[in-house]
Amino acid sequence: MALLTWGVIYPVITALLWVGEDRIAHFAMPVRTLILTGLLVPLMSYVLMPAFTAMFEGWLGSEVE
Repeated sequence: MALLTWGVIYPVITALLWVGEDRIAHFAMPVRTLILTGLLVPLMSYVLMPAFTAMFEGWLGSEVE
């Protein structure tokens, strides 16, 4: 599960930074982190991880058994 989470989170963070870096660059680092995690956590929790865990259900299930 950790490998799957990392495999999903890395490209999402990269994409968010690539798209929004110019828009948030003038904020202090803690504010940029707050903005990034404010977007990332709901996206991961409600959209991406449910889709990816369903997609990799067979692989994840074999790890548990």
